[in-house]
Amino acid sequence: MVVVFALVALAVVGVIATANWYVWRRLFRDTTRGPGPVRRVGAVVIAGGWVLAVGALVAERTGAPFPLQQVLAWPGFLWLALSIYLLLAVLAGEVVRPLLRRFLERRAAGRRQAEPEPRTSPVEGSARIPAGTAPPKATETPDADAGTGTPAAPDPGPAAPATAPESPLALPSRRLFVSRVVAGAAAAAAVGTVGYGTYGVLNGPSVKRVTVPLAKLPRAAHGFRIAVVSDIHLGPVLGRGFAQKVVDTVNSTQPDLIAVVGDLVDGSVKDLGPAASPLAGLRARHGAYFVTGNHEYFSGAEQWVAEVRRLGLIPLENARTELPHFDLAGVNDVAGEDEGQGPDYAKALGDRDRARACVLLAHQPVMIHDAVDHGVDLQLSGHTHGGQLWPGNLIAGAANPTLAGLERYGDTQLYVSRGAGAWGPPTRVGAESDITVIELASRQA
Repeated sequence: MVVVFALVALAVVGVIATANWYVWRRLFRDTTRGPGPVRRVGAVVIAGGWVLAVGALVAERTGAPFPLQQVLAWPGFLWLALSIYLLLAVLAGEVVRPLLRRFLERRAAGRRQAEPEPRTSPVEGSARIPAGTAPPKATETPDADAGTGTPAAPDPGPAAPATAPESPLALPSRRLFVSRVVAGAAAAAAVGTVGYGTYGVLNGPSVKRVTVPLAKLPRAAHGFRIAVVSDIHLGPVLGRGFAQKVVDTVNSTQPDLIAVVGDLVDGSVKDLGPAASPLAGLRARHGAYFVTGNHEYFSGAEQWVAEVRRLGLIPLENARTELPHFDLAGVNDVAGEDEGQGPDYAKALGDRDRARACVLLAHQPVMIHDAVDHGVDLQLSGHTHGGQLWPGNLIAGAANPTLAGLERYGDTQLYVSRGAGAWGPPTRVGAESDITVIELASRQA
C-alpha cells in the first residue's frame, strides 16, 4: 500500500513539475533571446509560488501558528488558482500561435508583392560608351619602390548613399514576436480571471430563490422560507468581516428558518472563534440550525459544535426536531465515521411519523441515497462548491450525484448549494457563491 501511494505521489509530482516547466518555457524562455535575468526571475516566481502554496496547505492542516497561516495563505492559495489558469491559457495559446504566425506571414508576403520594383540610378548603373569611342585611359601613378607607374582604377563617380544594415537586435523575429504576444495575452487572461473570481468571493454571496413543492406539506406551511448556508470556510483568508457579510445577507432575506449545512470553518475555535462570532446575529422566526461538514472534522468538530451552540445555533447531531408543520432532521457528515461520529439515520429518522413532511440537513450530496431509503422529502446539502474553479466542475460533477441545484431522486428531492465562501483560493470561476432561500410550496394551496 505504501509503495502504491509513493508511486502515485511521484506521478503527481512529475505531472505538476512538467506542467510548470511548460508554463515557464512558454512565458519566459520562448519570449527571450537567450539566458538572462528574465528567465531566472520566471523560474524563481514559479518555484516560489509553489513553495508558498504547499506551505499554506501544510500550515493549515498541521495547525501551525495562525499568524503564519495568514502570511502563507493569501499568496500561496492565490498562486494555486493562478497556476491553473496560466496553464489553461498557455494551452489555449497553442491554438492561436500557428494562426497568428500564418497571418503575419501572409501580411508580409502581401507587402512584398505591393512594393514597386527598384529603379536603377544613373550613378549606380554602368554608363554606356558610344560606338567608336575609345574607353578612357587608365591614369598612371608613380610606384614608390620601383618608380614606375601602375594603372589606377577609373573614378567611379559620386558614391551612392550607404544604407546601414539593420541590426539583428533591432526587431524581434516573427517567431519571437508571436511568442511574446501569446504569452502576454495568456498572462493577462489568467490574472484577469483570478482577479475577477477573487473579487466575486470577497464581495459576498448572492441570493438565489428556489421554490420546492412538497406533497406532504400542509397548506398552513405554504411559502415557508429556509435560508440555506453552506461552505463558508472561515479561515486564514476569510475572516470576521466575511462572516458579517454572510450574516447580513441571510438576515436581509427574512427567512423563517436558517440551515447552516456544514464546512463552516477551517481551523480551531481558538484561532477562529472571533471570526465566527458574527453568527450570533443570525435571525429567523424558527431559529438557526447547524450540521457538521467534513472540514469540521479536520478542525475539531466537538469544540465547534459547542461553539455554535454558544452562538445561538442549534446543532442537529443525528437528531430531529418537530416544527409546527414538518420535521427537520440533521445527520453528521460521513467524515465523522473515523471518529465514531458518523451519520446515524436510524437515530435521526427511525421513529418519525412518515405522514409528516421531512426536511433533512446533510452536508454531502452523496448522502441522498440513505435519505431516499428513510422517506425524506427534501435533503439540503452543500460540499461541492459547484466545482469552484472551472473546469473543477467536471471532477466535482463526477464525484457527486448532483453538482448544484435541485434534482429529484424517487420521492425525495435534493437541493445542493454552491456555498457562500471558498476553500483554498478565495476565488470562484464559473461557480458563483450563493445563499439560497428555499420556499416550500404546498400542493394543497
